[in-house]
Amino acid sequence: MFDQIRNFVAELTGASEARSFSPDDFRLAAVALLVHLASADGNFSADEQRRLRDIIETRFGLDADTTTRLIELGEVQDRQAVDFYHFTHALTKALDQDGRQKIIAMMWEIAFADGTVTEVEESIVARIADLLGVSRPDRLRLRQQVADGIAAGTGFAGPWAPAAAKGSLS
Repeated sequence: MFDQIRNFVAELTGASEARSFSPDDFRLAAVALLVHLASADGNFSADEQRRLRDIIETRFGLDADTTTRLIELGEVQDRQAVDFYHFTHALTKALDQDGRQKIIAMMWEIAFADGTVTEVEESIVARIADLLGVSRPDRLRLRQQVADGIAAGTGFAGPWAPAAAKGSLS
């Protein structure tokens, strides 16, 4: 009973978000995929770790402590996953096409973070894009936009505020 009251108060104050994310929270699904991608080449570099934190904080509007917790949960979810379906299902359910494309753009940002996009990273992004219903032309366009933004020193341009259910990350 006490836990229910504490959870209710935490929800009213917004503290529950920092404490936990539900297994079907699209942000947790996105972070699990980003963590998987960042470590796919066997080296989760400092540049990738910094970029991951920056993406999560800015794109999802989270503070540093909540970001740390979400990354920890994402790492656990990634280790426990047998495939990408649970994550892509949560994303498809929560986000519209624009939001799903922004997830792919985030993945490209992680892939480019250490300066080299490996074949493994390229393959993972392609597989996730397919599962999210993001077309090959859109996936390649997003790759080029991220690469152009990095070359220009501006990063990927575009609004990235938190999304609502069945909304976008606009």
